[in-house]
Amino acid sequence: MRLPKGSMNHKKIKRIMKKYGLVCQIRRANPYKQIAKATQGHRTFDNQLNREFKSLAPFKVFCTDITYLPFNHRMAYLSVIKDIGSGEIVAWKLSMHIDMELVLGTVERLKNNIALPFESFQNIMIHSDQGFHYTNPQYIEQVRKLNMVQSMSRKGNCIDNSPMESFFGHFKDDVDYKNCKTFEELNILIENYMQYYNYERYQWNLKKMTPVQYRNHLLKVI
Repeated sequence: MRLPKGSMNHKKIKRIMKKYGLVCQIRRANPYKQIAKATQGHRTFDNQLNREFKSLAPFKVFCTDITYLPFNHRMAYLSVIKDIGSGEIVAWKLSMHIDMELVLGTVERLKNNIALPFESFQNIMIHSDQGFHYTNPQYIEQVRKLNMVQSMSRKGNCIDNSPMESFFGHFKDDVDYKNCKTFEELNILIENYMQYYNYERYQWNLKKMTPVQYRNHLLKVI
């Protein structure tokens, strides 16, 4: 069918469609837009860290993120909190579900980490991206109750959270997680790696110390 020449507006197009029985295919609703509409309580925070990754004392700034771990035709999700000052992994949680319990449980493990030499988290910063979990009112409230300062990367700037990107890069180079047969096997593998990373893995940028050694070194010179 050849359409008539001349300008077209929506009314003319509707008349032509009606005349020839034309139907426009309805595009499916975008699920991400639906989530955005359903999460009006979500909010973002300014990037207070502002890529100040160096010359930080231990236990002053934490960063956090989630990574995907495919194994045995399944998918697991690893949530991690890292101390930027020392490079130490201070909390982590593995789950088969990428739900709010994943990040809430990680913060709870941070809270219950008996190795941390303080009782109050007041004024300690926790930095993340603007992902769904970190803008969720439940997470915001959990951080608020700990009196922590919430900071977020700018949208589309993964470099703003590069300490976590760096850790996940090393983790995926070092750990043969894809060959795990069960979730339990994967969990044990990660638990052993976290112990190795904090206590045995020497790093050039930490003055050739492990994260725990470097943390103790910094605490002595402060």
